[in-house]
Amino acid sequence: MGCAGSSQMKGNVKKITKPKPWKHPQPITKCQLIQLREEFWDTAPHYGGRIEIWDALRAAAEADPTLAQTIVNDARITIQNVDLTVCHDERGARYELPKYVLSEPKNLIQDS
Repeated sequence: MGCAGSSQMKGNVKKITKPKPWKHPQPITKCQLIQLREEFWDTAPHYGGRIEIWDALRAAAEADPTLAQTIVNDARITIQNVDLTVCHDERGARYELPKYVLSEPKNLIQDS
């Protein structure tokens, strides 16, 4: 029986990592990426879930992985994917984050 408890605990302690390198469908500039991120965070709470969880996820997405880990732990967010693309709150609500809010694409164009 101890094994079942151990595996459960191990499943809840996932170490957060940045998403694997990815490409946006079209090369975009840093300004366009920032705009996409702002639009996502402005509209995300309208799709369900609690605003305080969305706020915690935004803070975690904008932080380094170590601080992000602390933020999600403090907010009692369960990480389904270690790159934060899918999470749940303690009530079971699902939160999906696109990779563009978590990291920069490989085909990012530098603004001039």
